[in-house]
Amino acid sequence: MSLGPVMLDVASTELTDDERAVLKHPLVGGVILFSRNYDSPEQLLALTNEIHALRTPHLLIAVDHEGGRVQRFRDGFSILPAVRKIGTIFDRDKAQARKMAREHGWLMASELRAMDVDFSFAPVLDLDYSSSEIIGDRAFHSDPEIVADLGFYYAQGMHEAGMAATGKHFPGHGYVVADSHVAIPEDERDFDSIRHRDMVPFARLVNNGLSAIMPAHIIYKHIDKRPAGFSEYWLQEILRKQLGFQGVIFSDDLSMEGASVAGSYPERARAAMAAGCDMVLVCNNPSAAKDVLDNLQVDSNPVSHARLARMHGRHAITPAQLHRNPRWQQARTLLSSMDEEQTLDLNF
Repeated sequence: MSLGPVMLDVASTELTDDERAVLKHPLVGGVILFSRNYDSPEQLLALTNEIHALRTPHLLIAVDHEGGRVQRFRDGFSILPAVRKIGTIFDRDKAQARKMAREHGWLMASELRAMDVDFSFAPVLDLDYSSSEIIGDRAFHSDPEIVADLGFYYAQGMHEAGMAATGKHFPGHGYVVADSHVAIPEDERDFDSIRHRDMVPFARLVNNGLSAIMPAHIIYKHIDKRPAGFSEYWLQEILRKQLGFQGVIFSDDLSMEGASVAGSYPERARAAMAAGCDMVLVCNNPSAAKDVLDNLQVDSNPVSHARLARMHGRHAITPAQLHRNPRWQQARTLLSSMDEEQTLDLNF
């Protein structure tokens, strides 16, 4: 059975019989975890092992684990700083900031790989315009060249830990004030303004082999009336053709308000896939996920299957092996001065 094009979530720290049956549905290809799915490292490892044992090839397991306000697992994990702090260091010490970005990516990815999580949706490649509360310090910097630079080192660290990197939120979420979780944001800039700033980090990392990209639920009104994640223009003409991107395109969560313009949940899924997404996310709404699985009809796409298969985690490692690795303690020490206590509640 190949990986299906739908990623969904589960309710708690253990699978129910109903969830096991849903995860065996041929349209399912992945599971995204949230803070509610975590109690301890031992519990998490048991959960990921059970999910992976359900199918061959095993379902992808993903999480949003950026650090700062967005870190799903905390007790038993290293507390990761918001990456904007690394950008601040870059302004006075480029070499130190690059090292921190690389070790931040490596530490995040290594600890997740020790829990058999395949990948985190990271890094954020948006720019910090000091206007978007939902992005803010999740972005490395306001300068696109610096974001591209630090994003490259961060993704390199992830790769060294055996994890594929996912740049988000293409072509850029940092400029708009509205939060696409609860609103339908519109960006009024023209294409050249976006291309010469927000798209720079994405273009640079695509040139360096970025594995995956997640588009924004934002309408760039002078370019396309549809949000980027539902736009053939953004995903096919710009991302695939002009930038030459060959990796996975993940939709952002179809349960977000920014996706509501595409219609019902099955209509949202169909529109995202028609635009060019390889996998769609349906989170925090089990009835919507069931509606998508019951009503989505898609032709088998071997190209998408191959792309998704490359998102499986590599370099299997146990927690004990990781903790014996001198790099683990060195990375923790390097980043410990930038601990971030505030959390951003984008999950349940």
